[in-house]
Amino acid sequence: MSLKHSIEQQIITLLANEDERALNLLYKNYSNSLYGVILKVTNNEEIAEDALQETFIKVWKNAKKYDAKKAKLFTWLYRIARNTAIDKLRSFNNRFQKEVQIDKSNVYILPTMNLNQDVIDLKEHVARLEEKYQIVLKALFFEGMTQQEASDELEIPLGTIKSRLKIGLRELKKVYCP
Repeated sequence: MSLKHSIEQQIITLLANEDERALNLLYKNYSNSLYGVILKVTNNEEIAEDALQETFIKVWKNAKKYDAKKAKLFTWLYRIARNTAIDKLRSFNNRFQKEVQIDKSNVYILPTMNLNQDVIDLKEHVARLEEKYQIVLKALFFEGMTQQEASDELEIPLGTIKSRLKIGLRELKKVYCP
């Protein structure tokens, strides 16, 4: 058994036993590689450092979920790191895109004759939906959250967020595109 395989097995055992020494070994053996993956996704050192820290938090919280039969340890770590980096980057980008760019907007050149005045107030129509759809739509569209952020903030599984978004948009489509 190689030294690398031996360390990997030791980490897996420590993770399964929720032994904090696993974090030290993980950081020592994988942080540079994971940071490289994250930096490649984010292209921003500050975001990459935050994402790396969050990656290790997620690894620790989900240590019991690791299954060596499904993936090698590094593959599992890589997926968590990459997904965390993507979420961080989206969150970072959303914060800076919330500001309306009036000089770049085409809102003032739209012909108003073609607009259905009965369906123009989106917030009013969202308010007519079931509350579970309202909450998701408001978080995603009016508060600018990513689906993962909404899932975390609302404590609703990510799959449920996606389903409610799809159903909520389908209901709004009935109003705007009869």
